Amino acid sequence: MRLLLVEDDDHVATALSAVLTRHGFEAVHVRSGAEALRELLPGEPGSGAPGFDVVLLDLGLPDQDGFEVCGRIRRTSSTPVIMVTARADVRSRIHGLNLGADDYVVKPYDMGELLARIHAVSRRRAPEDGPGQGRPAGEAERDGGAADGTLTLGAVTIELPTRQVRVDGTEVPLTRKEFDLLALLAQRPGVVFRREQIISEVWRTSWEGTGRTLEVHVASLRSKLRRPTLIETVRGVGYRMSAQGA
Repeated sequence: MRLLLVEDDDHVATALSAVLTRHGFEAVHVRSGAEALRELLPGEPGSGAPGFDVVLLDLGLPDQDGFEVCGRIRRTSSTPVIMVTARADVRSRIHGLNLGADDYVVKPYDMGELLARIHAVSRRRAPEDGPGQGRPAGEAERDGGAADGTLTLGAVTIELPTRQVRVDGTEVPLTRKEFDLLALLAQRPGVVFRREQIISEVWRTSWEGTGRTLEVHVASLRSKLRRPTLIETVRGVGYRMSAQGA
């Protein structure tokens, strides 16, 4: 995965790049907003437009505010952007997300959480690139036919293109977030998704204040699908889709 790190602090960037490299990322470091835009946007002077899977964007850049950079990126590119900044106030978080950032991480952060968020935003983008893109070969097929847009878990059938869910052949109406949550878990049966990761992917926001919403949606899915054991709770961690279906 190719990642653009926009960070003016060389010490922070060097340490972070080393960790990212150890985890299999190709990290390209730039120190200013202008450099970031040249790397990302084909219309910028000197741009090679090499393509990146994710952008880690600091807000306190020497030449322009990171919010402005995010806005420029989002007007012409769908590349996922994670704002990584010391600005912890709610107003800044809301502003960043409204500008089109895919996630917002406050320094200091846990490296494991940052890595999970990077993978989360890259997975959200994967369906745009074609069936199975970004997933190990054969994984979609093992998950019940995801390669053709249909997931089957026992009596539950999930049609991703039409966003329809059927249980024993009968369609079950779900809300938008209920479907997104179900589809996320169903694409990787048996894999544990942390609560923070689910909130990031489905609600596109941070964990704070959203935990109860997640619990309510899980309970609603179990009730509507009439399969209380289909979504399993992993105490203290999160949720997973039963690998055996239901």
